[in-house]
Amino acid sequence: MPSSVMPTPRKGDGAHASAAAISTVGLRKSYGDKTVLDGIDLRIPAGSVFALLGPNGAGKTTAVKILSTLISADGGQAQVAGHDLAADPQAVRAAIGVTGQFSAVDGLITGEENMLLMADLHLLPRREGRRVAAELLEQFGLTEAAGKPAATYSGGMKRRLDIAMTLVGSPRIIFLDEPTTGLDPRSRHNMWQIIRELVTGGTTVFLTTQYLDEADELADRVAVLNDGTIAAEGAPEELKRLVPGGHVRLRFTDPDTYRAAAAALPAGTPDEDSLTLQIPSDGSQRDLRSVLDRLDDARIEADELTVHTPDLDDVFFALTGGADVPAQSDATKETVR
Repeated sequence: MPSSVMPTPRKGDGAHASAAAISTVGLRKSYGDKTVLDGIDLRIPAGSVFALLGPNGAGKTTAVKILSTLISADGGQAQVAGHDLAADPQAVRAAIGVTGQFSAVDGLITGEENMLLMADLHLLPRREGRRVAAELLEQFGLTEAAGKPAATYSGGMKRRLDIAMTLVGSPRIIFLDEPTTGLDPRSRHNMWQIIRELVTGGTTVFLTTQYLDEADELADRVAVLNDGTIAAEGAPEELKRLVPGGHVRLRFTDPDTYRAAAAALPAGTPDEDSLTLQIPSDGSQRDLRSVLDRLDDARIEADELTVHTPDLDDVFFALTGGADVPAQSDATKETVR
């Protein structure tokens, strides 16, 4: 893989984005006759969360392994933490942490010993290593289990220990490959909070996940990988606007008011049985204000207003061809009475 030049930073990439944390141009990888990555271009600002989505086998883990120096690409250019991936992989390794499907946990030793081993690998002084290990074990809710062999941990506990070990060296960039798989809802939300705190401190997080709500909750930018290429990339709200099906639903209790609203909003789809009117909308404040202004002009007041917007599930299915795009999505909605 030839040496690359860091792209010029773009205005508006965020407070931490004087330079890209990760950049790739034309990244390629094949296994035999199967092309997994077919020319991937990415630019991930420092101090942000980037989520890579895609169907199983789309190449998400392959991308993580390449960018974390675990395997080599067949072609293209990449820089991670300001270092050329091909020319200086050791410098890349010193700046990153990796966790996920390829766990570093040793089940034969205790959780605390796993942490201290990682501290030794990072050449931390013994006292500093013990302090860092104790703080991270507490942060991840593993203090009580710290003296037990990791082999006795549940899947969720092993995942938390794995991520805690990744943080021992205070990496500038963290690759989290499906980090919350196997965690219960409370543990997932705790993990989300930890990720937010890391990013607040300037750490860059490269996330792959099978939970689309997780990407929606955490990511500043999302890319959908399909058939070896990036099918779409943008902020979650930008991607949702690519998918049809968003609408504003107005409900009335008075038939005369309902008919007046239908006349004032001819683009709406009426339902006389339920006295509801459905108006196409992208869910933006401007679009909603337009509907409300037209109601005000006609001196009409709805008894209930509900905003329905497509979610990342809809985006994912639309871009990967996994299913038809639903006419509407109730996963993201806000009701005003």
